[in-house]
Formats: sequence, C-alpha cells, structure tokens
Amino acid sequence: MIEYIHIGKLVAGFGLKGELILKHALGKKTLLKGIEALFVEEVKGSYLPYFVESSKTKNEEETYVKLEGINTRESAARLVSKNAWLLEADFRKLAGKASAISLLGYHVFSGEEDLGPVEEVIEQPHQVLLRIDLEGKEALIPLHEASLQQIDHKTKRVYVELPDGLLDIYR
Repeated sequence: MIEYIHIGKLVAGFGLKGELILKHALGKKTLLKGIEALFVEEVKGSYLPYFVESSKTKNEEETYVKLEGINTRESAARLVSKNAWLLEADFRKLAGKASAISLLGYHVFSGEEDLGPVEEVIEQPHQVLLRIDLEGKEALIPLHEASLQQIDHKTKRVYVELPDGLLDIYR
C-alpha cells in the first residue's frame, strides 16, 4: 500500500502564472528538488498527483511551487486551502531531522514499554502531540521539555516520561 505523508497546505496563489505558496512542516527551507509529484487532497481521502515544474524557497515554512497544468491565477485559486501530501520516500528525503514531523513512524517508549509507532504529529504553540494507536484506541502523547527524555534517530525511538495516570485514560 502506498503511504502518503501530510506535509502542509497550499495557502495562496502567487503571481500571474499559476504559482502557489506551500506552507509546510518540514522544519527547514525546502526546495522540492528531486520530487516528481506533490499530491493534493482535492476531495477527502483522494490524493491527486500534480507534477512539480519548479520550486523556490520563501522561508523556513513556505515554498513557492509551480505545478504542471496550473498556468493561471484562476487555476491556482482552485487549489488554495487544499492539503498537500508526499510519498513517504520523498518525505524522508526532505524532512529536517530537527522537525517534529520527522518523528512519524518512530516508536514511543515510556520506560521499557513500547507504546507503538507515531501515526500523526500535531504541532501546537507550546507542545507537540504524538498520535499513536494504544491497544486499539487513539492516544495523544504530549511532547514538551518536561515529558521528552530522548530521541534516538538511529533506532527511531522517542523516550518519554509521562504523568501518572495519563495512559490509564486510554486503556
């Protein structure tokens, strides 16, 4: 099965030739170099590929992108506010090691217990939440300076110290 990773949203049109601004969570200035297609979720659960003609960085969170077949301001406007996705292999090439989104697929450990893999990263102003599947139920694990112990990129593990009773809510 093909794995898609949600990286952000197309937030605005730019210029007169159909360029778009992609607001992403990749954690660094990003050119979509070597990326053949950006997948746009025009309808929930349906990922349509748009081939990337060119891209240039705007800042750490935004990239200007020109998609094949989108040649006017009006055609670009159709895609504004749509979610953008990448294939997992392309995502791994682009994601910054220090970005929270790079933790997708890592396993969360509380002490010696493997709580499961990170299925989604939710970034909030003062903390990051990692969504995992805990015994068949969705669980949100907070990541902030008080709970995060260590991230081991080699073994793809996140070690946390959770408040007493937090996991009991989900069990």
